Amino acid sequence: MKKENRKAAQEKRAMERKKQEQKARFRKMLSYAVPILFVAVIVILIIWSVLDAKSTTDGSQTTSASSVQESENEDASSDGTFYSTDTALTVQDGDTVNIDYIGYVDDEAFDGGNTNGAGTDLVIGSHSYIDDFEEQLIGAHPGDTVEVNVTFPDDYGHDLGGKDALFKVTINGIY
Repeated sequence: MKKENRKAAQEKRAMERKKQEQKARFRKMLSYAVPILFVAVIVILIIWSVLDAKSTTDGSQTTSASSVQESENEDASSDGTFYSTDTALTVQDGDTVNIDYIGYVDDEAFDGGNTNGAGTDLVIGSHSYIDDFEEQLIGAHPGDTVEVNVTFPDDYGHDLGGKDALFKVTINGIY
């Protein structure tokens, strides 16, 4: 019986060593996993707060419950702010709009008179475009294409001075 007791004791010690080795491996795994998990949570929180800050427009934040619906109606500008493509909105004086346009003189597109689909922001009423270009966009809706008729000033360069031009302007959205 002594042999049997000795063998049982050896098996018991072997099982105890195996349990201790498993515990040591688990502790080692936790020593790596916990800091990595902590860093991952911090990174996610930072990204979330940055994205949440970028979605803030006009002092109001987009809530996550409504962001799915709104994201279908918004596009980001180069500075991270969003404009709405909701066709129920109407361009008004003072609005900032994102537009694409192609300019034509004598029914031909001219160099420099095209956004090439890149979009550009314009504040209606800022008078940063020639003639009454901006005023002709008032009343349009996102998605509309408006024909804007202007006359270049006589001192305008690029052989356009004094010429009548037609711009086909697409309203991409309103901020």
